[in-house]
Order: sequence, then C-alpha cells, then structure tokens
Amino acid sequence: MNTTDLLYVITDLELGGVPLHLHRLVRAMRAHGLSAAVVSLAGAGPVGKMLEGDGVTVYSCEGRGGWDFRVIARLAKIIQAAQPGLIHSLLFHANLASRWAAANVAYPTSRVLCEIQTVEVERRWHLWVDRVTYDGCRFIIGNSPSVIEHLATYARIPPDRLRLVRGGIDPAPIQAAKPIQRTSLGLPDDGSMVLWVGRLDLVKGLSVLIESFGRIAGETNAHLCLAGAGPIREQLERQVRGLQLAHCIHFLGQRTDVTALLKAADVFVLPSRTEGLPNALLEAMAAACPIVTTDVPGCRDLIVHERTGLVVPYGDTQALAAATRRLLRDRAFAARLGARASEVAATEWNTRQTYQAYVALYDEAHRAP
Repeated sequence: MNTTDLLYVITDLELGGVPLHLHRLVRAMRAHGLSAAVVSLAGAGPVGKMLEGDGVTVYSCEGRGGWDFRVIARLAKIIQAAQPGLIHSLLFHANLASRWAAANVAYPTSRVLCEIQTVEVERRWHLWVDRVTYDGCRFIIGNSPSVIEHLATYARIPPDRLRLVRGGIDPAPIQAAKPIQRTSLGLPDDGSMVLWVGRLDLVKGLSVLIESFGRIAGETNAHLCLAGAGPIREQLERQVRGLQLAHCIHFLGQRTDVTALLKAADVFVLPSRTEGLPNALLEAMAAACPIVTTDVPGCRDLIVHERTGLVVPYGDTQALAAATRRLLRDRAFAARLGARASEVAATEWNTRQTYQAYVALYDEAHRAP
C-alpha cells in the first residue's frame, strides 16, 4: 500500500445517503489535490464499485455485522501499512473501530476525525459509547446544527471537540434536470404526484405517511410514489392493501433517476421521526419541489414553515394530510415555497462551502492540538 493523505473508514458501502456523501467527498478532495483511499468494515458494496471506477483504492474488512470485532484488527493492519496523513471515519461502528484500531498501532489520535450524520433517538447507548470513547479522536464532526447540539447535550461531548461541517449538494445538475414522464410510473396524466425518497425504515415515518395519504387520495386524484428500498417494504405493502390504497400508492423500488422524479412531483413529503441532514430533502429543495416535512432535528435545520416549505408535528396524520392537501390545491403558494427553497439550497447548503470546510478542518487537524 502507498501512503495516502486521507484514509476514509465507513461501516459499509451500500447505496445510501452517507456512502454516497463519501463518494462525492472523495472526488472533491482529489480535486483539491489530496490522495484518498477508502475502507469499508463490510464488503465493497455498490458504492465501493463506484469508487473503484474512479480509480480509488477500496479495502474491505469483510465484517459480518456490527458485533464482528475482527474488523478492528483488519483495519489496524490497513492503517499500519498505509500510514495515512489523516483518518476520517463516518458512522457509529466505523468511528468506534477507527478509534480502537488506531490505538492498537499507536497511530496518533490527534489525526483521527470521526463523523456522525444522524440524531440518534433509537439506540441511545451509541451516545454513551461516544461519551466514553471520544478521546480516541481529535474531533467529532456533525453535518448539521441539530447533530452538534444533540452530541453536546446527550453524549456530553465537550464543545471544543465538536466541529460543524454543514452538509450540502451541488444544485446545478438538479436544477437543470428534466422531469420524468409520469405515465412511465403508471400515473395518469391528470393526476397529482406526491413523492417520498429514501430508505424504507421505521424512523422515516412511512406508516404515518400512508395513513395520512388515505385522507386525501380520493378527493385530489393524487398518487403517492415511494422511491427506495429497505427492510419494511412488505410491512408497508400490507398496510397499503389493508387501507385499500394500492391503486394510488406506488412502490418504485431503488431508483437512479431521483432528480427526474423530483422535477415531476407536485409535492415532496418527508415525515421522518429523526434525521441528521436529509440529502433527499436538500435535493427536493434544489429541485424547487414544494415540501412538507416534520418538525424534527435535521428537517427543521433546512425548512422554515411557510417560507421554504410546510412543517408539521411528527406522527400527526391529520396535520400531514392537511399540509399536503394545501400544497396540492394552492399551486401558486406551493410554487413560491419551492422557488425559495431552491434559492436557499443553492446559497446556504452548497457543496462548495461543505468541501472548503472539510479542507480547513483537515488543515486544523494537521496542526498540533
């Protein structure tokens, strides 16, 4: 192995928000003249193949789940051989493995950076583990103000060990994209399209979304499209059949044309229980798609009620239905919200600032603590 400027470590490289963020980050850092390699605690995965296609070296620890501690020794060997200038890990298991593996080979903790991109509400023990192990790294990075606040309050990480690097997107290709033909999705030309994008997971509030959509489907000729894959698809499909909504709720599966879907949608809905900084919401903003989302960390970092979208309490099916109905009926108001959201995404959440912040943080980490 050759010495590299940056060794990125991630829990897995399956298709998802954080692995795709890492793919974009590696590209950006290489454009800044920094060499990079990537380690997956699991297999290479589809994002690993994308990275290799870009000429990036990808190492796999072949871990078999979060409790496979063999990955620590495997990661330690990679660190020892590569001797990277910095280690930057992402996601809980990769953060923990990087701290322990670096210690095992006497790699300086001052050159280990760990990143968290979610507000943890389900596995509170993650916060306790971060509290007792954060000394194994120089900084803990959060991608939104909500993540930083959560880590300071509930993991009790000292403020001087936390760094905010605001997430972002490149709005240009999204704004220039053409909408997909709705008929290709099985939607009628005269119907309205409500869109959700993400991983089919319990924290995404999808059962609430489906129940709320039942309140408006008949009166608006609207169709709900769910784009993504995940472990609760069968459960959601049973719910749809039970509510007799199969004619107007469509499971699109994993898609590679999300931007075209966003440009075709009349409303984008993200009813999550928790987020860190939802990339799907940022993309919807850039696409000028009118938005309904929940008043939870991550989402409220992005959307201001009645300025860049509509914000409702999590779990309130009536409020979610009312907000969606409002945007479907008042198209002028919806268009104004979408236009403002697109402007905010382009100016305040642009990857240019994100990548500049990473470079500045890497420079800071190279300096003596």
